[in-house]
This record gives sequence, structure tokens and C-alpha cells, in this order.
Amino acid sequence: MAKDTIFVIQVPVNLSDTNVTITRTDNTTLLPAHNMTTDREPTPEEMRDFYIGLLLAISSSIFIGSSFIFKKKGLLRLARNSSVRAGQGGYGYLKEWLWWAGMILMIVGELANFAAYAFAPATLVTPLGALSVLVSAILASRVLGEVLNLLGKVGCLLCILGSTVMVIHAPKEQEVSSIDQLKTMVIQPGFLVYASLIIIMCLVLIFHTAPRYGQKNVIIFITICSGLGSFTVMGCKGIGVALKQTFAGYSQFTNWVFYLLLVVVGSCIIIQLNYLNRALDTFNTAVVTPIYYVFFTSLVMVASLILFKEWGTMKTQDIIGDLCGFLTIICGIFLLNAFKEFNISLRNLPSMKKDTSNMSNSSNSMAHCNDRDYLLDNGPVESQRNEVMVTDYHDDLEEVH
Repeated sequence: MAKDTIFVIQVPVNLSDTNVTITRTDNTTLLPAHNMTTDREPTPEEMRDFYIGLLLAISSSIFIGSSFIFKKKGLLRLARNSSVRAGQGGYGYLKEWLWWAGMILMIVGELANFAAYAFAPATLVTPLGALSVLVSAILASRVLGEVLNLLGKVGCLLCILGSTVMVIHAPKEQEVSSIDQLKTMVIQPGFLVYASLIIIMCLVLIFHTAPRYGQKNVIIFITICSGLGSFTVMGCKGIGVALKQTFAGYSQFTNWVFYLLLVVVGSCIIIQLNYLNRALDTFNTAVVTPIYYVFFTSLVMVASLILFKEWGTMKTQDIIGDLCGFLTIICGIFLLNAFKEFNISLRNLPSMKKDTSNMSNSSNSMAHCNDRDYLLDNGPVESQRNEVMVTDYHDDLEEVH
């Protein structure tokens, strides 16, 4: 005989409060309050989870940003030893301890990131990856000798400001509370279409485009990593929810969805690491890291919005603030990447005070410039006039002969 399920309906004493939560005895929320109204204040438990997820996401960014530098140094050492490079399909980096040190840092960072997704919405955790760009850029300039000029520093500042804006406007409520609820969301048509498009795109890039153009265009390797990364994040979110249910006394180890999520996350991570190593070995770290952030964050946000419909619980001003924060980060990433080869610093910026001793020289220079411009403007005319005179002279000679 099937076991009966008891539903607990929580009705507030204050009848003016419309928040009603229906919960099953297996701790599965069927009708969460934040789906009934978008104007309610987050509960103390939700705020606690929010700040836990925030701290985990920040620490994750520090570990991951540092891991790029260790892995890059290992790949550079491998290249000096004349081994087959990772960008050419080699796997000699597996014998390099610096690469493994970076790998350990990345694993620790990913574990912290994984835990953050269990406590906070994906639209909060993912944008904080900009801090890993900041850490990576600063360490690359100090350790690897790569250039970080004034515009790059401004870009880092914009990344921090944009991340802060997104944190302020991110939803504070959890969008999924059980594996069963996640399973229902995954089979919705919108997410199925998204997943199909990403899988087809990655297969085409892996088997057709990457072998031909991967060494010339950094976008190819990064697109593969980012597309699969969106699946990784959604899977980590589901695994985190399952573990939270298990620790609360409702084991999910007998749920087949839990093991399917483990397979998806593990497979995607392995492929991501392979193509991320190729990108780092082939292209500059200051190029790979920012572009990877933009692509990865964009696809994760799209997947999260389609799967969890997070914007449905947000006010209009929060949605606008979220987008503005993300655009600010992209501007910072652009400054960090586009002008990295220019020697721009505070020392070679124009002085605010005029140098009076050079005023006369400046006026003479302007006069010479004006004379030069006049000659340049009128030179062709004089040249044409001389050509006409020479032509007439030759015609006269021919008539005489």
C-alpha cells in the first residue's frame, strides 16, 4: 500500500499577508511563496543563504583566478622543454607539478563555487566570476610579466563595480528547493530547445571547426567551454539542492536524477578543461580569461533564466540594474583586453598645467605646420602646372622640327 503524503499548509496570522507556503512531509516546497508574489521581503533564512553563497562565490573567484597563473606557468615550462604543446593536442602537462598546483586551486575554487550555487541564485554567483578576471590579470602582470596598463586597471575597477551592482539587484530568494521540482523544470520546452542548440553547436565546433581554425581564433575553444559550462552550472545547482535535501534528512541517493546530474557535470568538466588548456596554451592569458568570462557568464545567465525563470520574481528596476551591472562588467573586460598592448600610464598622460617656456616654440611649430599643410595642399596644383608647361614646350619643339 502506498504511503500517504501529508501536506502542511502554512497560513500567516496576519491575513493581509498573502504569502502561503504548501510543503510536503519530505521537505519539498510545492508552492513557494516567492512564486505567488514578487513584492515580499526575503526571509532571514534566505538572507543567510544569500550571504553564505556570496562569500563562497568570492573565495571561489580568488582560487580560480590564481589557478590560471599556475597552469599557465606549467604550460610555459612544458613548451620550453620542447614537448608537444597542449594547443597541439599534447598531454605532457599532466607531468608538470605547476599545472597540477593550478589544477588543485581550480578544484578548490570550483567546489566553493559549487557550494555557492546550492545557497544562492545563479544570477548572483556567476557574475562574481569577474573577480577571477581581476585576480588573474593582476597576477599575470606580476608573475608572468604580461602587461596591465592604466586602462587595464580601470577595466578591473569596472568589473568590480559591475559585479557589485549585480549583487545588489540579484534575487535573494531560492528558485528551486527539490530535485523533483528541478526535474519538472528541465523537461520544459524552452530549456529542451536551449539544450539541443548548445549540444549541436558544441559538436560542430569540436569535430569540424576546432581542428581547422582552433589555432587561429580564440572564440572557438572558449565557445565550447562556455556552452558546456552552462550545463555544468545547472547540474551543480541540482546536485547542491539534492545534497541540501539529504543533509536535512531526506536522502536523494536513491534518486536516479542525482546520478544523471553527476554524469553530466563530470563529462562537461572534463571536456571544458581540455579545451580551456588548449586556449591558454595557444593564446595570451589576458585574452583568454576575459573573453571566457563574458561568454561563460552570458550563457549561464541565459540558461538560468530559461530554466529557473529568475526574472519572474524580480522587480523591473532590479532587472534593469542586473543588466546594467553586466554591461558594466563587459565594458571593463573590453578595456582590460583591447588596449593591453598600449603603454598607457599616469606618467605619460598629458600634463594638466601648460608649460609657458614652450609657448613660443609651440607657435613656431604651428606656423611650420601651417606652411607644410599649405605646401601639401597646393603641391599637386603646382606640379600639374609645371607638367602643362613642359608639355607645351615639347609641342613647340615638334612644330619647329
